[in-house]
Amino acid sequence: MNNQVHHSIADLARRLHDMPEASGHDDGPLRSVTAAAIANVPGARHAGVLLVDKKRNFETIAPTGPVMTEVDRIQLETGEGPCLQAAWSHQMVLINDIAGDPRWPAFSSRVVDQTPVRAGLSFHLFTHKGTIGALNVFADEVDAFTAESEEVGLIFATHAALALGAVREQHDFRSALASRDTIGQAKGMLMERFSIDAVAAFELLRRLSQDTNTPLVEVARQVIDAEKPVRS
Repeated sequence: MNNQVHHSIADLARRLHDMPEASGHDDGPLRSVTAAAIANVPGARHAGVLLVDKKRNFETIAPTGPVMTEVDRIQLETGEGPCLQAAWSHQMVLINDIAGDPRWPAFSSRVVDQTPVRAGLSFHLFTHKGTIGALNVFADEVDAFTAESEEVGLIFATHAALALGAVREQHDFRSALASRDTIGQAKGMLMERFSIDAVAAFELLRRLSQDTNTPLVEVARQVIDAEKPVRS
């Protein structure tokens, strides 16, 4: 790995560290990672992060262009491909010649017909609350990736996992704060309406949640909605 790549990786790490907190839907940190992967992974022309949840819902994050989105769409429709293999098997997957690779025939056929992509390199990222992910880079030439591509790509996959984890943690934290505020508002309404204290109001919410098999925060939202004055 040459000095320029080392400098690029160090610069990326510094920029990710200095970025302001992101919202749950902000893919800015990951866009920095995928853009840097294209610039530094030998052979790479396209990059993105693919997430798949327990219900097999697909989400492409921070693609560097429409080709990456199209490749992921083909994987979604065929249910196969190197990105999925990397995510599910927790390993790196190299495909030197998509046209001649027998592992994913439906995927390979459509990629060759519909995109310029001819080689791929995918890295497992992590499993987070039932969601699996992979950093994926693709090339427009066969045999485009080398041992150095794998080495550098693995480093960027690590940065992608850290960036994605940070975004998800911030989103979870904000969601927890929002839920707490909603429950607090509902408690206040019940306290005023029934002249009870905070403990009794929370116990009432908890029992409603259990009796109706409804999440506590959703019960709180229903209480708030029911107490809102009706506009004429």
